[in-house]
Amino acid sequence: MNTREALARIFTAAVEAVRPENAVRECVERDGNRLRIGGENLDIQRFASVTILGAGKGAAPMVAALEPLVEDRLQGGEVVVKYGHTEKLSRCGLREAGHPEPDAQGQAATERLMARAEALGADDLLLVALTGGASSLLVAPASGLSLEDKQRATRLLLGCGADIHEMNALRKHLSRVKGGRLARLAYPATVRVLLVSDVVGDDLDVIGSGPMAPDSTTFRDAWAVVERYGLETRLPDAARHIMKEGLAGRVTDTPKAGDACFEKVRHHLLATNRRALDAAAKCAEQLGFRAEIITDRLVGDAEEAAKSVAEKARKTKELWEKRPVCLLFGGETTVSLREGHGRGGRNQHLALALALEFANEPHLSALAAGTDGSDGPTDAAGAFVTTETVENSNKRGLSAKDALKRQNSYPYFEATGDLFVTGPTRTNVMDLTLVLVEPS
Repeated sequence: MNTREALARIFTAAVEAVRPENAVRECVERDGNRLRIGGENLDIQRFASVTILGAGKGAAPMVAALEPLVEDRLQGGEVVVKYGHTEKLSRCGLREAGHPEPDAQGQAATERLMARAEALGADDLLLVALTGGASSLLVAPASGLSLEDKQRATRLLLGCGADIHEMNALRKHLSRVKGGRLARLAYPATVRVLLVSDVVGDDLDVIGSGPMAPDSTTFRDAWAVVERYGLETRLPDAARHIMKEGLAGRVTDTPKAGDACFEKVRHHLLATNRRALDAAAKCAEQLGFRAEIITDRLVGDAEEAAKSVAEKARKTKELWEKRPVCLLFGGETTVSLREGHGRGGRNQHLALALALEFANEPHLSALAAGTDGSDGPTDAAGAFVTTETVENSNKRGLSAKDALKRQNSYPYFEATGDLFVTGPTRTNVMDLTLVLVEPS
């Protein structure tokens, strides 16, 4: 088995461990009138009806696993997923929509989902399936804000280098569904939220922008993000007006901890980046590597992250070992888009930076990829690199340094044949960077 095959197998094992349908089957079961969710038991007969709502890249398989468990009480539901991330559902409506930029399909699907929540009463049970991607797919612009305004704000956030916590702080304050506002619509129903986390730290109010969770951020926090990235004059006028009104206290902030709308809401975390890393480490050991999980918080600028990854690889290589080592990193880096940028994604950009770091370091290879199977606006999950990547590309007349400078990683790896393409995995627990260090 060559290094590329080994890296692909380790990545696949990680993704299998966090497939939403598997996580639901492990954590939710039905025994007579009892519905067990995690360590909690619910008497399903005491509810007048059960409704299911879902949003995210992996929401469809989650709902497909939930439907048979409550089929006799299920009144239906609504699910919104990224285009191409579908699954056959028996009772719930399924809509496809835009990601990472919201679109009209997402807005229409969200309105249907919100109407379902608002129709519930005190005797109803609502099951909510949330996975990565829900922040873009749940589209309900705040009053006075158009879809075009929301799209423009999203593009600014995606390109400025903000991390997911910062992005979602602002998203929540420009929305009628995020930041606990869906919980307010569903009150006083009993709500159980099942989550697959795509957020460093697994913060409940950040996953999917926390539609059912108390919001820990305020308008002041959201405006601090605007100022931090110099977006004050670039935000749409309507968005800037909402922020100013919120800062002045003339627009109600998102619901906070202690609000009555959260009294009957419980969250259950089913799958995380750490779970994927654990599965990857187990697979690496089975393939003969000594596996070492370095972190599940690889964050910040992708190029800087690549330097940290490479430095750890060098130090590991200096320590002679009888068997090869697999270093595992999880998290989510960022890329600040420059004017005239090319095509790629954060994982491909990180991989390209790694290729340059590895250029004079033999016996190193790596794979940087998104667990959702997509990386930026491309059809690749990420890319492979070895110590020969830069040298081989130079022979083809390709410049890795130029591609990195122009943020044009996809065409570079397409030309070298090093793109890693999986197709939609229908899950999302952020990204994995896997490095193989072989003995000299």
